[in-house]
Amino acid sequence: MPASRAQLFEHRPAEREVILPEPDHCFRWFEHDYPYDLARWNHHPEFEIHLIRQGCGKLVAGDYIGPFSAGHVALIGPDLPHDWIGELAPGEYQRGRDVVLQFDGTALLGLRKVLPELGDLQPLFERARRGLEFGGDTAVQAARLMEDIGHAQGLQRLVLFLQLLNTLKNAPPPHAKALASPYYAPSLDARSAERISKAFDYLMRELTGDVRLSDIARQLEMSEPGFSRFFKRNTGHGFIDLMRKFRVQRACRLLLQSEMSVSDICFEVGYANLSNFNRHFRIEMHQTPTEYRQAHSL
Repeated sequence: MPASRAQLFEHRPAEREVILPEPDHCFRWFEHDYPYDLARWNHHPEFEIHLIRQGCGKLVAGDYIGPFSAGHVALIGPDLPHDWIGELAPGEYQRGRDVVLQFDGTALLGLRKVLPELGDLQPLFERARRGLEFGGDTAVQAARLMEDIGHAQGLQRLVLFLQLLNTLKNAPPPHAKALASPYYAPSLDARSAERISKAFDYLMRELTGDVRLSDIARQLEMSEPGFSRFFKRNTGHGFIDLMRKFRVQRACRLLLQSEMSVSDICFEVGYANLSNFNRHFRIEMHQTPTEYRQAHSL
């Protein structure tokens, strides 16, 4: 479990990420390992295209939470809080897990006076404010272009970047999924971001143990009702509801990737009794753990 994530970032407040422009490039491309000091709940005014090369876990984007795995491609709009929370075995370290491309969409659209074709990107950028997840051939093509950009220089680099944007723009509806809800409106001040990050760290550190709302509220020097309202306003989920989602998603992975019994998985993901586990699993997946395993083993 990713306990090391909390230990690594314990003294690093999660706030607005400052992205410095690169004088020789109109966008920033980089790759990083996981865990990594910037792999946390953060936001920034730039657009971000993100590729996951390896591993799996949960993507949290605004009030959206869902699984990711190798080949995952997403476009995150300006100031939409996001975090790819990886599932790691004890001591695991994933080298080169992420490829990230960040750019100033406002500046790019500002070039429409001399390059009017760039105006075609406006609808994509508007949709990306909620975050977009891509699948199918679109994700495959986008991943290839993301990798090619890392090896290109000069004008060829720019050409590949525009091809990447065009690929995402032309994604058919089944290949482009909106993430955050239309009504998501977070508080994005540094203090709120720091508190949310600490809450996520606590949740992931204690996920398979005894998660208590009172514990994290006390750590943040907030009352339980105050913390509950604050967390729901900023993430779109209740803290206990989010714990249930994370535990059930971890159980789904174990059901598909291991031969552990349902009862063993129940205790492995943090439940004290089988009835609660089955009830919560049904709430999230609309079927029992056994039915889920059977349906996905065909």
